[in-house]
Amino acid sequence: MPKRSLKIAFISSEVVPYSRTGGLADVSRDLPNKLTELKQEVIVITPFYSFIRKDKELKKEIQDVVLSEKIEIEINKKRHSCKFKKIIRNGHACYFVKNDKLFNHTKLYGYPNDGEGFLFFNLAVFKLLESINFVPDVIHCNDWQSALIPNYLKCQFYKDPFFENTATLLTIHNLTFQGPKNWWEIKKEKQNDGKDLPPTKRINNLNFLKRGIRYADVINTVSERYAQEIVTPEFGQGLDKLLRQKEDNLYGIINGIDYKIVNPKFDENIYVNYDWDRLDLKKKNKTELQKEIGLAHKPNTPLIGIVSRLTEQKGIDLIQEIIAHLLNLDLQLAIVGTGEKEYKDFFKKIAAKHPKKIAIITPFSEKMGSRVYAASDIFLMPSSFEPCGISPLISLRYGSIPIVHETGGLSETFTDFNPKTREGNGFVFKRYWKEDLLIAIIRALENYKNPKLWTDLTWKAMKLSYSWELPAKKYLALYKTAVKKLAAEKI
Repeated sequence: MPKRSLKIAFISSEVVPYSRTGGLADVSRDLPNKLTELKQEVIVITPFYSFIRKDKELKKEIQDVVLSEKIEIEINKKRHSCKFKKIIRNGHACYFVKNDKLFNHTKLYGYPNDGEGFLFFNLAVFKLLESINFVPDVIHCNDWQSALIPNYLKCQFYKDPFFENTATLLTIHNLTFQGPKNWWEIKKEKQNDGKDLPPTKRINNLNFLKRGIRYADVINTVSERYAQEIVTPEFGQGLDKLLRQKEDNLYGIINGIDYKIVNPKFDENIYVNYDWDRLDLKKKNKTELQKEIGLAHKPNTPLIGIVSRLTEQKGIDLIQEIIAHLLNLDLQLAIVGTGEKEYKDFFKKIAAKHPKKIAIITPFSEKMGSRVYAASDIFLMPSSFEPCGISPLISLRYGSIPIVHETGGLSETFTDFNPKTREGNGFVFKRYWKEDLLIAIIRALENYKNPKLWTDLTWKAMKLSYSWELPAKKYLALYKTAVKKLAAEKI
């Protein structure tokens, strides 16, 4: 008798191509796609932001979900209308939760009503599932924006026969972000991370993520190393004690790459398509990018690319500290990213003084990100901590060799290159010191001077595979673990 497929509701605040601030959006496209390939019954649920509504092309595909009755959700004695839309792609449906007042923004996050908006979103998930009669075996929640769902399920909806056998998995993509406000900025007496139903007053004082960790059946992070790190005070962001209590149900799974999408052979954003057997065409991308962003045309000067949020976590402070040294080296620097004003202004100032050597492209765009991956010889990501680290994995496929700090997921996917044995896939530094970063950069530049060695390293890097095949199967195993755990609790 064939095994029954699982019914999985995948909840995310951002999903490519509809919305994106970071890697969560890519995971929210790629993992459901792969699970569908593995014959699982998957739906994705995400907010219907105003900019999605304005997209003329998407408008042609997105359909209204017809409801048998009007749905409203009450928060603080205010009733908010709740409508749903859907689009079907890659064999599964993506549902959108629509409320024009709560999601009427040009960005995804950073607004005074974020708490109210995502509390509404969490409650709307239950309404949607009932409305379309989708009884999930597992609700897969991602980060703080959907982390109240396990809380509501264990404290309220467990009484509902519709959800009585529904388990939850919470994936922590970055422990730093725990709610609508920076948790550390809320006065201690006003912090709310309680053990009951979330109050609807002072919503922005809730620690959404802490509640999710407390109530989820199973928890995972996006690498085994990060799962080990976050139970320590150094990396636990104030939640290490609770995470240690949950350690038996805490797992790590490295994210994958969808090579049908992330691939210089097919990427429509780059100047010239290429693959590992046509590295001469990669050089044409370098020439074209230098021309487009105003760098000097120097085909033999190593071009270092950065595609990143411009924040301290991503190691931008270390780059700041060594910039004077970098200006004295034979290299060029192309930066694509959005982030903190301090770092944007710093790089803009440096680029204005040295326009033939350094360029910054902000805000982030997929097009320019792809072009920097394709054009760069070296990719720089010296994160202070890194839950997974997808960007340097992408850079490998584009033949841009990463320089990374040995932390989190980066420590699992990168080994230091040894020019004698030719083993390793990047340049790795162990201590988060500016001196160590500078040494790693200099080592990369020295190896670049040997064209045969560098071509061999690039060729091998492009052939490495970090696909979703294995991670998706690991997630499938975690879903089954969550279902079994819930069933055992009912005995």
